[in-house]
Amino acid sequence: MRAAAQTFAHARRLRRDMTLPEIVLWRALRRKALAGLRFRKQHPMGDCVLDFYLPSARLAIEVDGKAHDRGDRPLRDARRDAWLAGRGVRVLRVPARDVLDEKALEGVLRAIAEAARLAPSGSLRSPPPP
Repeated sequence: MRAAAQTFAHARRLRRDMTLPEIVLWRALRRKALAGLRFRKQHPMGDCVLDFYLPSARLAIEVDGKAHDRGDRPLRDARRDAWLAGRGVRVLRVPARDVLDEKALEGVLRAIAEAARLAPSGSLRSPPPP
């Protein structure tokens, strides 16, 4: 799914200005460090920018800080997750505090690897180009 030009520009800005939890998780995911899986960071999709995306499993990883618990954010996140699900993308939400805790990070990485392993059959290929 092709994103709008402004979404691509926003994704580029987010890649440069990643939060500390995103940086920590990216270091654990990059260069096929997790089970040989190739993730993308700050990946544009539609009007959204996904924190991390695994195209082979159509899996989005979202790192949620405290702001995701306040105001209308839970509702916005739920609508966004439903929109992505309608396009065949599963979303795994990870609390930022778990990424920053070394022991909890191990569990986060296991959960990501398991979610990728449970990808529906046939989805281990990248989606077709737009």
